[in-house]
Amino acid sequence: DKIAADLPELPDAKKERFIGDFGLPAYDAGVLVASRRTAEYFETVATGRDAKTAANWVTSNLFGMLKAKGLEIWDSPVSAENLGKLLDLIADGTISGRIAKDVFEIMGETGKSPDEIVEEKGLKQVSDEGAIQGVIDELIDGNPGQVAQFREGNEKVLGWFVGQVIKATGGKANPQVVNQIVAAKLAL
Repeated sequence: DKIAADLPELPDAKKERFIGDFGLPAYDAGVLVASRRTAEYFETVATGRDAKTAANWVTSNLFGMLKAKGLEIWDSPVSAENLGKLLDLIADGTISGRIAKDVFEIMGETGKSPDEIVEEKGLKQVSDEGAIQGVIDELIDGNPGQVAQFREGNEKVLGWFVGQVIKATGGKANPQVVNQIVAAKLAL
């Protein structure tokens, strides 16, 4: 009994816990418990966050970077804490998922925290409706043909306008905010 009490959590038990506690599919849980260090890294990232998102970032972005650099998880320039902070920045709308991939790449090169990178590079997502409305107004005024198409029932034009606003702001405009404002302005 004493030996059993001192044993660390075994992979099968950890996998079941990841499925139960984090709601992960069996495949993802299996990949994450294949190594003790990977499981520990994932748990640090996922605690208090969306576990499926954390699993996706660990198994795709992190594993891809580590493989490209020929590193093991314990040599990762991106700490579990910093990857968790990156996911927090996405979740709270500070940065978009697209910008997060760029920030992650810089984290992999420099080892810096995502907060530091976002601040240094001015990558915060713009959610200020006033700033976004000016860009939208210019696009609507400059593209009467697309406005007419939308009003004639071509709803795909909405996506074109959203894309143009995102492009004009260097990817910094919050897509949800842009979508709402463009839809409202085109409906007038």
